[in-house]
Amino acid sequence: MSHHFDTAQAKEDPRLNCCDLYLFRGGPGTTVMAMTSNADAGISSPDAFHPEGLYAIRIDTNGDAKEELAFKFRFGNPEHSDGDQHRHVQSFKVIRAVGAEMPGTAGEVLVEGHTGAILTVGKIRAFAGLVPELWAGDAFAFFTTLTNLFSEDKYDPKTFNHRENLFQNRNVMAIVLEVPNGMIGEGRIAAWATISLFGHAPEVQICRWGYPLITHLFLSNPSTPELTAKYHAGSPADDKSTIGPAIAAFTAHLSARAGGAADSEHYGERVAAMLCPSLLPYELGTRAEFSAARFNGRYLTDDAYDAMLSIATNTGVKDGVGPDTSRTRQDFPYYGEPFSRREQEGLQPIQANIGYGSETNSG
Repeated sequence: MSHHFDTAQAKEDPRLNCCDLYLFRGGPGTTVMAMTSNADAGISSPDAFHPEGLYAIRIDTNGDAKEELAFKFRFGNPEHSDGDQHRHVQSFKVIRAVGAEMPGTAGEVLVEGHTGAILTVGKIRAFAGLVPELWAGDAFAFFTTLTNLFSEDKYDPKTFNHRENLFQNRNVMAIVLEVPNGMIGEGRIAAWATISLFGHAPEVQICRWGYPLITHLFLSNPSTPELTAKYHAGSPADDKSTIGPAIAAFTAHLSARAGGAADSEHYGERVAAMLCPSLLPYELGTRAEFSAARFNGRYLTDDAYDAMLSIATNTGVKDGVGPDTSRTRQDFPYYGEPFSRREQEGLQPIQANIGYGSETNSG
């Protein structure tokens, strides 16, 4: 959950909070797309998708930072699962949209069924449901770093010796879709995820995800709190003008204090150019890698926390924690079993932890 509780609406209804996006090679000739929501599902948020939410993975196929293709997901009302009054099941459908079909629920229905089950139509496979959280990061070290920067104008790399993963043993809700490459295109693409409200009123975009930690890290300056909302309501094509200057300024400031860049102002501009537009690039059919050295899709166990902090500081940040590889599988839906109530015993809601849900640290 590289993005979580970072807007007022996300705190009020985490079902509308897009946490992460993954893009990687699946079975022969296929690509896997996975987006997560409901930060800390079952503890800080519900274990169901919003029935008036329109969840979408949007794809730029020609480099114009606009969607030429979208895979949209729509859910029915949650009902109690048979045999478990604490778990919910929902109907859902997967829609492929192109061109004028982008708004609302227009497009071709590829598959439909219920959450918690693997749905298969030909080479198309879909899953939606509760999964283990694979984002890993030391939240104490993260927010201490930001506090040091903005309150004391300093950076201390020893902060990352804390080595505690706040997200261990937590769950999220995931949508996983595997389709033949031919349904997407060829060569290099770029993707982002959105969640919109679309029910009894016109469609309104609530949340957007393009790269990890864009809001929490790169837009964290307390003097510009409005940028997080602008980012979530906006589109990648506008990022250079709306958030680019803030990303450049933040990166210049942090990298200068970290001692990672001789010319920190120039380095900040380079990072802003790399992160704007906020789109996850991927060369279809290749091995995914999301690291400080290379963005090419993102696999479930790529340590994006270390990657983004390394880029922001221009140093090699390692917080000593990483995604739980034991909670993945080699076949669809690639996530392993969610953490059980026994495994989660004693966990406190993430929103109750220091730094989360506060006005100063919510960006």
